[in-house]
Amino acid sequence: MTTERTLLQERLISIVKRFPRRRILVVGDAIADQFVYGAISRVSREAPVFILRHEQTETVPGGAANCAMNLVSLGANVSLIGVVGEDAAGRALVERLETAGVDCTGLLTSEKLQTTTKVRILAGQLHSTRQQVIRLDYEGAPLNSEFHEPLRKRILKEVQTSDAVIISDYNYGVGGQEVARDVRDAATNRGIPVLVDSRFRLSEFENFTSATPNEDEVEQLLGKQLANVTALESAGEEMRERLGYRALLITRGSHGMMLLEDAVAPFHIAAIGAREPVDVTGAGDTVIAAYTLALASGASFPDAARLANYAGGLVVMKRGTASVTGEELVESLLR
Repeated sequence: MTTERTLLQERLISIVKRFPRRRILVVGDAIADQFVYGAISRVSREAPVFILRHEQTETVPGGAANCAMNLVSLGANVSLIGVVGEDAAGRALVERLETAGVDCTGLLTSEKLQTTTKVRILAGQLHSTRQQVIRLDYEGAPLNSEFHEPLRKRILKEVQTSDAVIISDYNYGVGGQEVARDVRDAATNRGIPVLVDSRFRLSEFENFTSATPNEDEVEQLLGKQLANVTALESAGEEMRERLGYRALLITRGSHGMMLLEDAVAPFHIAAIGAREPVDVTGAGDTVIAAYTLALASGASFPDAARLANYAGGLVVMKRGTASVTGEELVESLLR
């Protein structure tokens, strides 16, 4: 082991040790991820389909709620601002969040809305590993203007005691342009970083600190396929400048990550861990959680990206919507 690598390990571990002293605000679309497990018992006589014998149903936080869970797991103090319905999925979601230690006082509930729920059916033979066979989404109605003012008031209050903010946009209404503008203005006044994770509309989020799109999302935003790494570097830098970000962290699956920072050459980070992931569900939430928490703890963009890479490498080896602990991150760094 070289001295240089030892110094890098020590520096990254010292950042992780500062995680518990940071408070992070997450604003976005809270989703209930529901996993229904069943064993294949026989083939139906009505149609050529398997009949599953139900084993268990588990509801866990997804979307912005999963981002909050990852932050708590890494040791941070976390507040979540969003909207859920007054239904069984919403109640189960809030219960899991509060049990984990997430501050849910900014999570509005409404009987007019259905909690966005993603139901994954996992099936297999009696003694085999269950595999996802289909997903069923229950999407709530778009948020109307009546929610904007309550959300704005919560944001203005919570930003005052936060060290960084994450906007987690799954295109279900909370992370829209009006809310994003409120977050940006309030955070700018305090000089704290704001990071964006938007699945479909990153081009609408301008003048924030950073974002974490994956390579496919970059291509979709640009409307073209990128032939090689050089093309990705050029396109990513163009996107970073156009959006007015200080840095852009592009995740590339088994190819690792690429960090594009203002006035700095592209920084490539090799993937950590096994080449074949077990489950990538929610991995993006883990990445932005670790990345943001590191920046809030005084890390440079490259060091924050390194820690996000380690966290992402750990979480994809877990099944379902999962999170990573600070202890697991330190152990991975030492390996």
